[in-house]
Amino acid sequence: MLSYYLKQIRKEFKITQEELSAKSGIGLRLLEKLNCKTSMRMDKVNQVLALFGAKLKAMPKQKNYD
Repeated sequence: MLSYYLKQIRKEFKITQEELSAKSGIGLRLLEKLNCKTSMRMDKVNQVLALFGAKLKAMPKQKNYD
């Protein structure tokens, strides 16, 4: 989901991964690996998202009432 969000927001802002890397201070290799990484530091994710006025936050799980 995060990689999809970043791809869509990059398109909206017309910014490449290389530009995002430079502006956020996050390495290009880390940005490229977002699709396959199973864990990341929230501060690093928020560092990238801050450029777009967004942030990652904890949310309660939705209960499944099936």
